[in-house]
Amino acid sequence: MTPILECRDLCKRYGSVQALSRVNLIIEPGKIVGLLGPNGSGKTTLIKMANGLLTWESGQLLIDGKAPGAETKSLVSYLPERTYLANWMTAKQTLDFFGDFYPDFRRDRAEDMLARLNIPLTLTIRQMSKGTREKVQLILVMSRAAKLYLLDEPIGGVDPATRDYILHTIIGNYDPEATVLISTHLIADVEQILDEVIFINQGQVLLHQSVDAIREEQGKTVDQMFREVFRC
Repeated sequence: MTPILECRDLCKRYGSVQALSRVNLIIEPGKIVGLLGPNGSGKTTLIKMANGLLTWESGQLLIDGKAPGAETKSLVSYLPERTYLANWMTAKQTLDFFGDFYPDFRRDRAEDMLARLNIPLTLTIRQMSKGTREKVQLILVMSRAAKLYLLDEPIGGVDPATRDYILHTIIGNYDPEATVLISTHLIADVEQILDEVIFINQGQVLLHQSVDAIREEQGKTVDQMFREVFRC
């Protein structure tokens, strides 16, 4: 089986800062994977590279066996850390926007989720609370029939009830044959849905292991293991 995401000795530098240093990873299809590390560890850099937004200096990164480019755009659905939807857009216009850009966008699924949340199609992004904007963006991203979902801090800065809904949306709307890569600091909140975790620090992968193995072999939760590794 071809890995959905593979990195081979991947390196990236910003001036004098080494963002990624000889990163080697293999992520198989059908997994929900947590990409965990402190600020500045390289998480967002890796996600942007996988989405084709950044280039690397050396090494290789492959999406389903292919270098990031026009061909892989149809395989990857990306949720950035910051809101990118225009404030003047209504919920309906965001659906139109995604429908125009992505042939795999399942509008009926997105409309159903918006209706269950009682989010009117006429409501503008400007009128939405932060939590509602987070929900709308995630609904758009998870309504694509992608093979790889890249979620950068999907639950950052929202209340616990919104976090629960977002995690439920991830679980309820991802194809079991697809892969979800989640970057987050809120480890205790996402641990329940993860199959594997990647610990990264200063651009280097410190650990890539299944959640079950951590619990069985280490006798710890992922949150406890993270605090031990990073001395939080």
